[in-house]
Amino acid sequence: MTEYSDQVIAALHKVPGFDGAKADSITRLGGMTNLVHRVDSSAGSVIVRIPGAGTEEYIDRAIEAHNAEAAARAGVSPDVLYADPATGVMVTRTVPDIETMTPELFCARAGSPARAGTALAKLHNSGESFQFRFELFAMIDDYLKVLSTKDVDLPEGYHDIVAAAEPVKEALANADLPLAPCHCDPLCENFLDDGAVMWIVDWEYSGMNDPLWDVGDLAVEAGMDADQEAELMRAYFGRPPTEAETGRMVIYKAMCDLLWTLWGLIQHADDNPAEDFWAYATGRFDRCKALMQDPGFPSHIEAVRRG
Repeated sequence: MTEYSDQVIAALHKVPGFDGAKADSITRLGGMTNLVHRVDSSAGSVIVRIPGAGTEEYIDRAIEAHNAEAAARAGVSPDVLYADPATGVMVTRTVPDIETMTPELFCARAGSPARAGTALAKLHNSGESFQFRFELFAMIDDYLKVLSTKDVDLPEGYHDIVAAAEPVKEALANADLPLAPCHCDPLCENFLDDGAVMWIVDWEYSGMNDPLWDVGDLAVEAGMDADQEAELMRAYFGRPPTEAETGRMVIYKAMCDLLWTLWGLIQHADDNPAEDFWAYATGRFDRCKALMQDPGFPSHIEAVRRG
């Protein structure tokens, strides 16, 4: 049992079929902002998610619930058993016999980049429709507004890099980009692997987006090398990617770090104890700068322009 057991059990008892269930064990799982627990009970095993304090500033729980249910219908995410859009409490089925992925496991578990690529393609090609339009530069502006109300400094040069991203913004705006239901926050830990199939969880930031955002962001989160990225892309497309597709993936590797730098600063300002979010934010920003200043980066922008 944990210090949050009372909250977890109260959530469990709101699930149809679990209203009188006895919790045999409650295990705290990982989570950077939320309180996530596995509950093994007389009625079965479920995951209970209690939202973290302050997350209501930037997460719409009704949209999250809609998208999580759509992802379950797409066959890439566990069934949602209960979701309260007012509180953000959510209960989902437990996926048996899985490993919660990490960057190290994406390297060590043979075929895991390919399984992730297959799962993302299944989601993106599902025909499901997510609520919310994930718009990168609008979200950067929104996060900057949130930060303007908090006592925190931006990393030196952040606005200069945003300005340097204008050619990226222009190239993406002029490209005929597809829109698909996307996870938009593909941390390694949001992928669950049973060795044959990869499942995806946690739909807080999900929305309709260019699907290659998910591919590029996952490549960054997992710290993939060139061979792993190639494996991911081959499995995703079922063929070698075009230069324009590779260009979008590389661009999004930089842009996701630009965006999540600000997210990390919000966590730092909110005194989130999950990790050192100042180091998280500045590390991501440094990685973004390094990629954008790489001599080959403009060629990827040009490939997107050419289409």
